[in-house]
Amino acid sequence: MYFATFSIVARDNRTDDYGVGSCTAAPCVGAFLPFAQEGVGAIATQAWVNVNLGYQGLELMRSGLSVKSALEALLAEDAGRARRQVIGIDKDSVFGYTGEECSGAKGHLLHRDFAVAGNILASMGVLDAMVLTWKKSKGDLAHRILSALEAGQAAGGDSRGKMSAALLVSSSKPRLYHNLRVDMHDDPIGELRRVFDRCEKLQTEYGDDDGEVLRLRPRTARR
Repeated sequence: MYFATFSIVARDNRTDDYGVGSCTAAPCVGAFLPFAQEGVGAIATQAWVNVNLGYQGLELMRSGLSVKSALEALLAEDAGRARRQVIGIDKDSVFGYTGEECSGAKGHLLHRDFAVAGNILASMGVLDAMVLTWKKSKGDLAHRILSALEAGQAAGGDSRGKMSAALLVSSSKPRLYHNLRVDMHDDPIGELRRVFDRCEKLQTEYGDDDGEVLRLRPRTARR
């Protein structure tokens, strides 16, 4: 699957939570691109996607490798690495790679607690807008990631258009809005924001007693 897209990986240094946000002109980006594990790290794999960069990358990081060592080792064995784009983050560092065969306006920007990347962008200003918004943003990890996605789309986003978006946060205190996908929509980030805000409101209504997101009682079987 080819995902010309823009994305962000980030961590919350206070909680050791990790998250990924992305948007693209292809469907179902949430099925292939985002990977995150609380206490370990996050990875976004895009362009000609290799999901093993996500699955195996996190596995190697769990074993003690840094995100850089893990992803460089996997890319070294990947015959299609020239077509890959991947960013990742762990507790101490960030990593980015953009293969020479990725298309259009492309690249990645690395910062202390987040990284952004994109290909076939309207311009490199998409990534600049995401960086600026992240640095100005407030709130928890999910809020800041969504704000960065909105800024990237406002700056032009994927030059081909827009179709799907995803937000994934792995946390020791999960919330209803931590794993959201819009698989096919005319305004995927706008729809992601609508669902996010609704879930945030429901989260407040349900509360967070005993660290639980929501107590779902099983239906009683009819006899």
